[in-house]
Amino acid sequence: MIYPQDSISFDNTENAFAYKSDEELRKAHFLFSTMGHEWLVKWGTRLTPWAIRSGLPVNGIIRKTIFTQFVGGETLEQTAAVAKKMGNYHVQVILDYGVEGGDDGEAGFDHACDEFIRVIDYAATQPNIPFMSIKVTGIARLGLLEKLDHSVDMNAGSLMKRYNKAVESLTAQEKEEWQRVSQRMQRICRAASAKNIGVLVDAEETWIQDPVDVITILMMEQFNQTKVTVYNTIQLYRHDRLQFLKDSHEAAEQRNFLLGAKLVRGAYMEKERKRAEEMGYPSPIQPSKEATDRDYNSAVQFCIDRTDRIALIVASHNEYSNLLATQLLQQKNLPLDHSHIHFSQLFGMSDNITFNLAKAGCSVSKYLPFGPIKDVIPYLMRRAQENSSVSGQTGRELGLIKKELQRRRSV
Repeated sequence: MIYPQDSISFDNTENAFAYKSDEELRKAHFLFSTMGHEWLVKWGTRLTPWAIRSGLPVNGIIRKTIFTQFVGGETLEQTAAVAKKMGNYHVQVILDYGVEGGDDGEAGFDHACDEFIRVIDYAATQPNIPFMSIKVTGIARLGLLEKLDHSVDMNAGSLMKRYNKAVESLTAQEKEEWQRVSQRMQRICRAASAKNIGVLVDAEETWIQDPVDVITILMMEQFNQTKVTVYNTIQLYRHDRLQFLKDSHEAAEQRNFLLGAKLVRGAYMEKERKRAEEMGYPSPIQPSKEATDRDYNSAVQFCIDRTDRIALIVASHNEYSNLLATQLLQQKNLPLDHSHIHFSQLFGMSDNITFNLAKAGCSVSKYLPFGPIKDVIPYLMRRAQENSSVSGQTGRELGLIKKELQRRRSV
């Protein structure tokens, strides 16, 4: 066991970029400099998906720039090299295959389920891939999730009672369809449990999140009895999620299962606010960044206070939140590599956090997407937009890269 040091510094660029060559660092510098121009990102994120759909020869450019920075590869085999490289620096990997099942109906959802299980089988053969990520929208029809969510909202009582009433309100055909979704989830979680791989269920937009929450809790009840296989993703930029975390913990105690909680700030803020405004309902998003930060850090503390029942993944690019988690462990005299505490950042971002946490002995991973370029384009466009709109993040990444390039020149 590795016990906390007095402090962990996220300013050590030698640790942060030890895995990158000078050429790779210069490429990263160029990419983040480009993403600092909001107008360029705005046009790029509009034109790139169109160019892919139109069959224009842009794959080579994408592959050499933004794809290499944020994605592990187009296949599991290509991604293996990146995962191995991470492992050399004591950093683990969360595999995320950008598979979508919607275009081919039920056959597409079944194919997505098979692909997720293939990822689980592969992860189980690797020494540093303890988790994989799935999206319920990859195995369920969006319209069915929307109908269920709307019905849940209309009912009264606890979330589980409202969900049961919502399922009863479905047509016979829809009930059968939802049963197939549940069976796919069970297949995935059963395979993961057998291979000791954690399944991180991604968060979705508020208008489909309720059925995702319930099906995830039901999987936890089934598969999180003696170890944590299933994790729910909780977006703290929603003003109701801290209470939801507490309610989930209460459910775990009442139903006697271990709660897996991956805490994120959130990914759909602009879309959520716009929809709420257009449809005339109160925004589900926090009123300010300060409120989001407050709830996020409170959620971290809530989980670390209950490590007997909760397995926590601090999935954050916020330096203070990561440092807070290590300090709370220190205060409780708990090891940094506690089996129920894990840290994670996206591949290609916040290396200063990831690799310095790893150096200190924390259990930490990179969230590593992989798949054909056409499948991961939505993910790449979100990364580009995120790094242009969050100007502080781009500036921070650039500053650290510049600092490391200067350090290497002076050595």
